[in-house]
Amino acid sequence: MHIENTIRLDFKDVLIRPKRSTLTSRSEVDITREFKFRHSPLKYHAIPIIAANMDTTGTFEMARALGRHGMSTALCKHYSVEEYVDFFSSLEEKHTAFYSLGISDADWEKFLAVEKKAPKGAIQYLCIDVANGYTEAFVSFVKKAREACPDYVIMAGNVVTGDMAEELVLAGADIIKVGIGPGSVCTTRKMTGVGYPQLSAIIECADAAHGLSGRICADGGCTVPGDIAKAFGGGADFVMLGGMLAGHDEAAGEIVEIDGKTFKRFYGMSSKDAMDKYAGGVAKYRAAEGKSVLIPARGPVEGTVQGILGGVRSACTYVGAKRLKELTMRTTFIRTSMQTNDIFGHTL
Repeated sequence: MHIENTIRLDFKDVLIRPKRSTLTSRSEVDITREFKFRHSPLKYHAIPIIAANMDTTGTFEMARALGRHGMSTALCKHYSVEEYVDFFSSLEEKHTAFYSLGISDADWEKFLAVEKKAPKGAIQYLCIDVANGYTEAFVSFVKKAREACPDYVIMAGNVVTGDMAEELVLAGADIIKVGIGPGSVCTTRKMTGVGYPQLSAIIECADAAHGLSGRICADGGCTVPGDIAKAFGGGADFVMLGGMLAGHDEAAGEIVEIDGKTFKRFYGMSSKDAMDKYAGGVAKYRAAEGKSVLIPARGPVEGTVQGILGGVRSACTYVGAKRLKELTMRTTFIRTSMQTNDIFGHTL
């Protein structure tokens, strides 16, 4: 047993300190980014905000809606081969969509089938997604994917520490997905006691990955636009959103009427609802690590997107960052929580 006494932080524990600025309007701020990658020769030029690859948010409809704003989507992995092929065949060049998969043989065979049938070059981005990115099997799969897809941009995760961020970059990942347990419908921290405060995970993984020309994607924990700004300020290259995009017309999910009000069901991909739907129930050797919630129907995603992008632009103006790239260099975090721990790790 080992206890670390270094303070780790979540989004709620800090605010960004304002600084002098020469900007006169939010409209002057450029929130697109252009990235080169360690392994892939492709260049990314868009707004680096990605809809999560959950079956309620990583939909084709969401990809098309966010694409109109220069944002990206990690598609959920549960569409059929034919559905994927139809989507990628009709995808406009300005849309960035990640094909998501797990590390099972079935996931790999399905990807190969889609790749074979889709137009050449239609799929350029992969999201290799597991709950626990610390296994040797996961690292081996990333190496396998890189060997088979040398030109693809590969995002892989999830991890929360610098050592594994480095290992995954060296194994072939271009973007490391960072976050264990921060999502609004994830119960991993409650069920297993495992996790890491999300802002500190972003800061530490960004420092490690950037040293190897890798990128990171902050996955989970953002509930308001200010959290997204904090993630970028902490060094995230990309930010992935689930709950903030759930409940919209472009999101999937069971529609429920209660007392004349309309709700949409949103659940974690390790929840009982998800496992009942895709795996025939929760296996006897495991527990569900996600929950199901009802979100009031929120209409088109357009209004939420405007709020998100406006909030990030505004954050940039408060610290004098004319481009999103400059935000992390201009960010000073002020701790607002005074939580401290004794030598045994207990909160005082």
